[in-house]
Amino acid sequence: MLMPKRTKYRKVMKGRNRGYARSGYSLAFGDIAFKAVEAGRINSRQIESARISATRHLKRQGKMWIRVFPAKPLTAKPLETRMGKGKGAVDQWVMNIKPGRIIFEIAGIPEEIAREALTLAMHKLPFKCKIITAEMSNEIF
Repeated sequence: MLMPKRTKYRKVMKGRNRGYARSGYSLAFGDIAFKAVEAGRINSRQIESARISATRHLKRQGKMWIRVFPAKPLTAKPLETRMGKGKGAVDQWVMNIKPGRIIFEIAGIPEEIAREALTLAMHKLPFKCKIITAEMSNEIF
């Protein structure tokens, strides 16, 4: 699973996930990618599941970049525990995704195969996404 090697603080506050992506909204490495259309949260398991489904379809050809990294700890208290007694332990690692953020990029593969692979990966994520190419790369949606 993806997680940071070390962090400055063990637990962080929830915060709010408003607005549009200010960075990571244009293609940087590949020829085709998919970007988020809605706001949401992606955790390390979802990233790994999407990566596996895409690479299996690509049969290890071409190159794929993961443009997100879950560096925010989410805490949870154990089930059937009474309220109080502090904040729970770190349960999973997530990243807040804003609309326009690119998640995966692919290069070195015919476009129709890359589209199929990205579609398989998109179905693993909890928010709506769309496939983009180099021509439409600078649009937020």
